[in-house]
Amino acid sequence: MPNTWIPRNYGVLPVLAITAVFASTLPALAQRAAPPPPLADRIGHTDPSKYTHSRSHESAGDMACMLLVPPTAMDVNLNFMHRCEIMPGGGVGHHFHNSTEEMFIVFDGQAEFTIDGRTSVLKGTVGAPVRMGHSHAIYNPSDKPVEFMNINVAMNKGHYDAFNLGDARVGAPKDAIPTFMTMNLDRATLKPIQNYHGGLGTVQYRRALDTDVFLTNWSYVDHLLIPAGASDGLHRHMGVEEIYYVLNGSGQVQVGTQTETIHKGDAVPVRFNEPHSFTANGSDALELMIVGIAAQKNNLDTELGAPVRDGQ
Repeated sequence: MPNTWIPRNYGVLPVLAITAVFASTLPALAQRAAPPPPLADRIGHTDPSKYTHSRSHESAGDMACMLLVPPTAMDVNLNFMHRCEIMPGGGVGHHFHNSTEEMFIVFDGQAEFTIDGRTSVLKGTVGAPVRMGHSHAIYNPSDKPVEFMNINVAMNKGHYDAFNLGDARVGAPKDAIPTFMTMNLDRATLKPIQNYHGGLGTVQYRRALDTDVFLTNWSYVDHLLIPAGASDGLHRHMGVEEIYYVLNGSGQVQVGTQTETIHKGDAVPVRFNEPHSFTANGSDALELMIVGIAAQKNNLDTELGAPVRDGQ
């Protein structure tokens, strides 16, 4: 999304070759992380006072954004999680990434999503995942700001590329039915799970996007609703790091032995092998979007989310 990078046009790297590299480095990745900062310092807080106005990939108008989760927060190949508003008449211009994958997410209102030159109007909360080598853009034709997130995951850690097409997609023709993949975070699609990861009560859960959607090690996006008084039990992942973004409500997060209160708009990065749990300890449900990124493609742990017992 940033326009400060020099555009290049890289070919798509062979997935099997990259997977082989990660297969050999998985144990090291799972153990090499330096001691992370205190949990309170790791949580990203959405703060519109920190938003910076800019234009992205030759857009017609502004966005206002902040870096919610930096790449240094994780060992996996996250480039960024940005939290933004798209100003009226603003957006992200039409462009390619040939070595990263990206997803635009609209939380409220609606926006015009374009992928591979085809445009449709999508209403929040909705996202559109974009594989490497596919052009994409977003535009806000309304007279109100649209709450927005952009997530970018690289094939190679620390690398970002962009090739701009010089098209803001203003007035683009619309398809009534999108010709591209979408992700709807609709509570009506959730299914009940009792004692999730050994937690309390019954949560509502759905895997919104699975690993087959992506070519990078971006593995999934989950949607989790924890009713008041319930919890996602203490568990850990050896081969996956996650970002928990609070869509609605408030609650408590535990990572290791540390706990913090979290609210709507917060993002909690969780590294390899860190025990973590989430509890809706207030009067409202805690609604979460979970972004999972693996060290090795298609390796989502032998025991995904194995509960952690005292003393482990």
